[in-house]
Amino acid sequence: QVQLVESGGGLVQAGTSLRLSCAASGRTFSSYAMGWFRQAPGKEREFVAAITWRSGDSTFYADSVKGRFTVSRVNAMNTVYLQMNSLKPEDTAVYYCAATAAWYSNSDLYTDKQKYDYWGQGTQVTVSS
Repeated sequence: QVQLVESGGGLVQAGTSLRLSCAASGRTFSSYAMGWFRQAPGKEREFVAAITWRSGDSTFYADSVKGRFTVSRVNAMNTVYLQMNSLKPEDTAVYYCAATAAWYSNSDLYTDKQKYDYWGQGTQVTVSS
């Protein structure tokens, strides 16, 4: 079992930055791929970013955040981060972190929310224009 707790959300102005954290329980955190997803009101939950645990922690991003967001992890602290720069109003959503112990050679599968087994409760990010 893995429990995930997100933090760091808030209300910010467009163009500024925010860093989300996701603290995980469990001694095998380093063996989980971690994903960030977001859900805006009335919309489906969508992939934002992911970081794997093999091959030097490969990272993947949605096109909408590429170049602005950075996902990273500190295994010694059981924590994964999402650094969000140049925030836009369209980034407003509840942000969730998720974990999966599965390894996929096809990295596209890490963008699929169905592939994740554990989810946090989410943290609200609101970007004002």
